[in-house]
Amino acid sequence: MNYGGAEGLELGGGSNKVDPSVLAEGCRVVSTECHGVSFWANAGRIDVELADGIPKVFFIKVLSKEVGKNMVHGEFESMKAIHSLLPDFAPKPIAWGTYQTIPDTHFFLCEFRDMIDDMPDPQKFTVRLAKLHQKSSSPTGKFGFHMTTYSGNLPQMTEWEESWETFFAKSMRWALTLELQAKGHNPEFDVLVPILFDKVIPRLLRPLESEGRSVKPSLVHGDLWYANSGVDVDADAPLIFDACCFYAHNECKLFCHATLANIPADIRHLFEDEFGQWRPVCNRFGAEYLDAYRSYVQISPPEEDYDGRLDLYKLRFNTHVSALFKESQALREQMLGDLRDLANRYG
Repeated sequence: MNYGGAEGLELGGGSNKVDPSVLAEGCRVVSTECHGVSFWANAGRIDVELADGIPKVFFIKVLSKEVGKNMVHGEFESMKAIHSLLPDFAPKPIAWGTYQTIPDTHFFLCEFRDMIDDMPDPQKFTVRLAKLHQKSSSPTGKFGFHMTTYSGNLPQMTEWEESWETFFAKSMRWALTLELQAKGHNPEFDVLVPILFDKVIPRLLRPLESEGRSVKPSLVHGDLWYANSGVDVDADAPLIFDACCFYAHNECKLFCHATLANIPADIRHLFEDEFGQWRPVCNRFGAEYLDAYRSYVQISPPEEDYDGRLDLYKLRFNTHVSALFKESQALREQMLGDLRDLANRYG
């Protein structure tokens, strides 16, 4: 967890104290309470009365140290990018910054949207996701993002690149570097990693940008799995949050898949506390969501490589997840299984 506490300013417990850097002058805090569960941050709800007497509710995340500062900044910029395109698809980000009274403590503030954790309707959800991908336009015309964003508490590679293959290869190599730092070397990497970069990635991604074909850099959420989505109670409409955006091939981050059936019992509670009840496949965005999305957005040619590309993109996601949770050798084995499979099929 990237939260070291905020003495005197903890949320809930009858407290109505908030650091003066968080809210606009004239706001009167009515109450605070813990809200939601985060593995990385302290999260809560702040009910206020504005200077004109109008009630307002905010959602806040609080994190500590330099990594926490970078995380809330990246989330703010990511949510701002999504909200500017589709304001009905994401809570409006309000501010990010550093506590005046506790300088090593940082916050992300957005509007509060009352949500239920039911799965959103596939058609309603994917039509908005398709609009996000189609309406977005990279400010440089390249793949990447204007700053580093964090998936969990680890940074992603977001440096601008003209080629999707080049960008993905750098992103994949960075995820592997983080995973090796977390869990150490495995002799299989000496064989499998060269095959991945010399054969698998060129085989699956180079055709996207060959023979007159091209890939549009689309704004992607960055960590789109079911726990980062919800249904707005008032509007009965899907929402996404906890974004770590970059501009990518739209298929890259359609839905993040990680199989977690064999998480060791001694750390399984960490996942359950953070993400709710884990299933054998953690992402409930199943085939009906992919099918619904494809009714709005065509598969990128060559279509025959589609399944292989999704498996390659899944490898990058699972590698990052393995780096996040150092205790779990099951996550490394899952990642190695993905790597072996791709090497067998395309190496």
